[in-house]
Amino acid sequence: GFVFSGSSALVAVSDAVSGPARGSLTVQCRYEPGWETYSKWWCRGAEWKDCHILVQTNGSEQEVKSDRTSIQDDQKSFTFTVTMEELRWNDADTYWCGIERTGADLGVEVQVTIDPGKSM
Repeated sequence: GFVFSGSSALVAVSDAVSGPARGSLTVQCRYEPGWETYSKWWCRGAEWKDCHILVQTNGSEQEVKSDRTSIQDDQKSFTFTVTMEELRWNDADTYWCGIERTGADLGVEVQVTIDPGKSM
């Protein structure tokens, strides 16, 4: 994954993820120790600076769900997981895993595609 900040503090486990129409997919983003209690977010849009945040943690491990998307942080494994459910064709887009911080947030790009071969 492309790391906007130019550091390895945040990486996507896979920078391209696919799921079946009407199914679900998960994205995992891993961060370095020290970022556990920062807010994590999942954002949609080709441009980092203009992307639209869909779900965001409050800095804890509590799952946050909004519409068909959820995010959960596992602070022991330094990984947060985003789940997108009931996938639609128009969900295919550029998304970003992010960590909120003072100054510029950390972000890493993830391409989401919908697999035409299998529909649930």
